[in-house]
Parts: sequence; structure tokens; C-alpha cells
Amino acid sequence: MLIRLAHEQIVTLAPHRGASVATPDVDEAREVFEVRRMVEPLLVQRFMQHASAGHLGALASCLAQEEAARAAGERRRAIRLSGEFHLRIADGAAHRTLGRVLRELVSRTSLVIMTYGNGEAPTGCGCADHRTLLAAIRLRDEKAAAALMTQHLLEIEQQLRIEPPATQAPDLARIFGTTTA
Repeated sequence: MLIRLAHEQIVTLAPHRGASVATPDVDEAREVFEVRRMVEPLLVQRFMQHASAGHLGALASCLAQEEAARAAGERRRAIRLSGEFHLRIADGAAHRTLGRVLRELVSRTSLVIMTYGNGEAPTGCGCADHRTLLAAIRLRDEKAAAALMTQHLLEIEQQLRIEPPATQAPDLARIFGTTTA
């Protein structure tokens, strides 16, 4: 199990130290969202072309569970279900390769959100975005659904505090409250 997680860059294995949760850097955090914006609009369009009524029902059920988790204040469960919503779209899209890619990206996104999320605001997907996306899917509006998916992923990224590392040394006098005489 740890080997698989290390392969997916979810954990880092170090000799004589064990495993620790991986920490994506700024570039990787941005790359994860960039790739998701490439992959997911295509998957949502394919979902509408290939998904059965059962796939659509499972997507709606996942959304209902996500909404219930958010209403109950179960943040971790809501975030997991939010990722599952995206993975159900991939499953119904009948594109195994992109489905595998998205599964890894959703895992990486969770790490990015943990690393760069604002502790006060509920980062991650929102039920309202998923509801709007589901409505476009039900209308079989591929163009609108693809645009909504792209916008949705951009909004998630914009909620995060992904900033490059500071380029100048910190002002130690200001930090420690000392002055020069």
C-alpha cells in the first residue's frame, strides 16, 4: 500500500525514517490544476456521450451525499465525496486512461488543498458548482458543461494561497522587535 502511495506521490518514503505525507511545491500545485483543466472538460463531454442512466443517477446520488455531509459539518467526508463526484464523471466517460490520470490528480489535489488551503474557508469543490454542472449534463449541453468544469477548477485554485517562496530574506529586526542603536 505504501509503495503505491509513494508511486502516486502521496507519501514520501525515506530509508530509516519511514513514510510521510508528500508536500507539493508551488509549481506542482499549479500544474495539478492546469492538467485537470485539460482533462476534465473532455471527460465531462464524454460522460454525456457514453454514460448510462445509472451513471447519471450515481452522480446525482454522490452530489446528494456531498450536500448532506456539508450540511452536517463533516468537512473531510464532503471533500472526499467532492473528489468522488469528479471520479464518477470519469467512470461514466468510458475513457480508462484519462480516468486513471484523474484518479491520481484528485489525490494530488487533496494534498495541494491541505498544503495551500485557507484554514478558515471551506476549500475544495462546492455543491453549488456541482449542482450547476449536473444540470448542464442533464440538458446534454456539452459546451456549457465543459466551460462550467473549467471555471469550477479555476475557482478552486483561486481559493488557495499558492504563492511562490519569498525572494528576499525576512527582516529579522522587524520580526524580533529589535532596533539598531
